[in-house]
Amino acid sequence: MEGLGLLSAATGLSHRVGALGRHPAARRVGEAVLTLIGVSLFTFVLLRVVPGDQITAAYGTAAGDLSPEQLEVLESYYGLDEPLVSQYFGWLGGVLTGNLGISATSHLSVLSMTAQALPITVELAVLAIGIGLLLGVPGGMLAASRPGRARDQISQLTSLVALSVPSFLLAAAVSSWLVDTVGWYPNGEGFRTLAEDPALNLQQMLLPSLVLGISIAPPILQTTRAAILSVRSEDYIRTARAKGVPDRRLQVRHILRNALIPVVTMSGLQFGFLLGGALVAEQIFAIPGIGRQVLLGLEQKEYAVVQSTVLVIAAMFVLVNLVTDLLYRLVDPRIRAS
Repeated sequence: MEGLGLLSAATGLSHRVGALGRHPAARRVGEAVLTLIGVSLFTFVLLRVVPGDQITAAYGTAAGDLSPEQLEVLESYYGLDEPLVSQYFGWLGGVLTGNLGISATSHLSVLSMTAQALPITVELAVLAIGIGLLLGVPGGMLAASRPGRARDQISQLTSLVALSVPSFLLAAAVSSWLVDTVGWYPNGEGFRTLAEDPALNLQQMLLPSLVLGISIAPPILQTTRAAILSVRSEDYIRTARAKGVPDRRLQVRHILRNALIPVVTMSGLQFGFLLGGALVAEQIFAIPGIGRQVLLGLEQKEYAVVQSTVLVIAAMFVLVNLVTDLLYRLVDPRIRAS
């Protein structure tokens, strides 16, 4: 009897574990962990495939004049004398304990560097996505209000032009025009955080966020337009219109609300890409964000800086996707059980 009781308990535990594994939240967490492991492996291998290392980055052409003994000491200092497997798991073990490594150039911890740079990039991404939504959603609604007519064609042409202009070219053109014509370039005064000088910080963030916002507005506009046209053709919209539902209520509560799901998806993806893709704007406008941190790490072959920073960016991207998934459930209760 005791054996049967243990067998029954084990079977019940197995079923509960299996049910937990099939739960959407557990499945998404598992996918997130696998994604981060894949990013860490890819970044680790890619850095070591690229020619050069921290020694050549630090000493340049003089690295060829170093004696074997000096090379051995430097390889030991940078941890390059260990097998690649040991280097990977040593770094990953440090990350799991909160030790992201030390910058060999600045002698600062990567954790402290990231803690300073990440909020700046998040602020830039929030402002850029806000501008993108302010331009894209009304533009998509305007285009969808008269499909195939002049306003639709003008909206789509404008979005196509904005999408075709590279962000680095737009950033350089805007900054040069302001300096030459207006004589105004707040980014040349030395960066100030929002806590240090809110007024100057917002001035310094205005141009890069505007450039990034213009670059992400076209896909948001196109997504909004397509979603509204799709929802408008549904049977329940025609039924509501036949019942005499006021047009304003129909547009806001029925059409726009149900069209928000793909817009939320696109906005979440764009926000995630901005966390790692704001490098061009940060570099041109001298914004000390996390993108510039990765660029400087690549230039100096700072393995710990690049690996850990890219992993943080990937973690933020995964977090944004999870938040986006939660927003789905708030916008559309029909998918809460999925």
